[in-house]
Order: sequence, then structure tokens, then C-alpha cells
Amino acid sequence: MNRHPSIQRLTLLGGILFLTANAVSSQEFSPENLIPGLKERAVVLNIVARIVEQDQEEIWNSINSKVTIPGRPVSLKLIGENIVVYAQFTPYQQVNGRSILVAQGQIWINIPNQGVHYQTTMQTIPMEYGEQIYFFPLGKVSSGNEAQIEIQLEMQPYAESAGAPADTATEDPILKGNEIPQ
Repeated sequence: MNRHPSIQRLTLLGGILFLTANAVSSQEFSPENLIPGLKERAVVLNIVARIVEQDQEEIWNSINSKVTIPGRPVSLKLIGENIVVYAQFTPYQQVNGRSILVAQGQIWINIPNQGVHYQTTMQTIPMEYGEQIYFFPLGKVSSGNEAQIEIQLEMQPYAESAGAPADTATEDPILKGNEIPQ
């Protein structure tokens, strides 16, 4: 996936004064409210969103775990001063028993003197339980002097994560420009 030319020059750290992540859902979802039969099909999506500098140094992260059922999306929203990233991850169980994850990303970037640019991505990813996959909402970094947003996903059957809370979203830090580690 190639970046839009105006996005290539965007440096995440230079323009973002703060960044926060939160799990978004249209309705509160609790595995305790599942009807019999669906609880056995429920899955846990472990999501690690992070900003990585060109030297692979992690400068920010957020860890979330969400319980869902196949076909019901889990959303993540990253908000910065000049960027909004909205990602949805929807697990599906195929007839043959294999799992796939549909990853959708929407990005709004306000570039000075150019206005707001919009970009969208969608990928269907075959996925096994316990396998870690990576989603890059801004695409692959093409130059060595850019930071990137990286989202790591891992899916587990809910039954195997017995005792895990239904929603373990961590407190999301807000980074201000002068607080970003150098």
C-alpha cells in the first residue's frame, strides 16, 4: 500500500501535540449477556496500538482487549492535533473453520496550506488463534525519517481466556508535544 504523496512528508511527531486511543463501540458489549451458543463462539481481540520512530524506538502505546463475536466489529480511534485514525477489526469464522479478520482504516489528515486529506484502506487477513498480525493505517513507511502508527492484533477464543474481563482497555495517556520522549 503506497501513501498519498502529500502524506509521505508528514511526520507524526512534528504535527501531533497529543494522541489518545480509545476503544469505540456503538453499544456496550458484555459476554455475560450472550445467549447460549454465542458465548462459545466469542473471541477476544488483543490490540496494541503504538507509534514507532524510524529507529524502531517505541514512543507511545496503548493496550486494549475486547470481547466480540464473529461478524461484530471492534473499533479503535486515534486522535491527534492534525490526524484522526479510525480502525475497525471484524473477525469472521469461515465454513471450513478457519478465521479471517477484516481490517478497515480511515484517516483524516490536516496538512497546512493543503487542507484535509482522506484515505481509506481495507484488508482481509487470514488469521489463526494466537497469531500476531500487524496493521499499518498510514501504509508502509517509505523514508527513513518518518514515524509510523503500528497496530498489533491477536485473536484468542473467549473460552480459553476464562476469567479475562470483557473489556480491559487501559487508561489511555495523552501525550503533549513537550512530553513526547526524545
